[in-house]
Formats: sequence, C-alpha cells, structure tokens
Amino acid sequence: MKKVAITALCLAAGLTVAHAAEVAPADVKFDDYGFVPAPLTDTPGDPEAGRKLMSSRSNANCIACHTATDLADIPFHGEVGPSFDGVAMRYPEAMIRGILINPKNVFEGTVMPAFYKVEGFNRPGEAFTSKPIEGEIKPLLTAQQIEDAVAYLMTLKN
Repeated sequence: MKKVAITALCLAAGLTVAHAAEVAPADVKFDDYGFVPAPLTDTPGDPEAGRKLMSSRSNANCIACHTATDLADIPFHGEVGPSFDGVAMRYPEAMIRGILINPKNVFEGTVMPAFYKVEGFNRPGEAFTSKPIEGEIKPLLTAQQIEDAVAYLMTLKN
C-alpha cells in the first residue's frame, strides 16, 4: 500500500513539474520596458527550428514583413519591419522575447502581431473571415516556438 501511495505522489509531482515547464500566455512576466527576461519553457530554444519556423509562410510568416541575409533562400521578403541582420547585436534576448510575445509592449505603434497573446483583442475573427472566434483563443505560436525563434534570432549577429 505504501508503494502505491509513493508512486501516486511521484506521479502527481511529475505532472506538476511538467505543467510548470511552460509559462501560460496570461502568466508571462514583462518588465517595465515590455521585455521578458525569463524563458517561457524549461527546454532551450532550437535555432534551426526557429529558422524553419520564421521562414515558414504557413506558420509565423516573419519573412512577409522582414528581410534577413540568412534567409535569402526564401523568396519574397517583406520590407515593413526592420531587417533581422544583426538583431542579436541591437537587442538583448529579453527584448527579442518581449517583442515576439507582444510587440506593442515594446513598440507601441507597431503593426507586428502578438504571437503569444490570448486576451485584450478588439474583435478577434476566425482566419480571414468576419466570423468571430468561438471559445478559447489560442496564441499564434507555442511557448516552445517562441523560444526557438528567440534562439534563432540570437544567432544573427551580422
């Protein structure tokens, strides 16, 4: 009986640890400048996964607005946002994370979407329709995808 109780306690503790490994969008801690110093997951970001994510037109679609020499193999870069070239030298990691999570906290007038925000919208719609979203709003990217994008951007020093 003791063995079953101990196993159950360990499983409960393991579930708690797994749950705590990711920061929920509503629990993100911003500093006074809109930066987010702490990673959103316990798993370090993967720069290669971040590169793939940021160059994907069906997911983050960062290249629709930004250019980057490292992403020259992807056609049709946008010119709305600044170039990613040298971003790791211009901005600290906490600022980059904050911009990805909710850029309006850092740059008030930006048109960049918030990739890890789930509340505070005026009229969230479903895709490109006028139909309102029903139920829970999910962030555009997962916490791990944010960390992957941050890891990739931190490699862009030139």
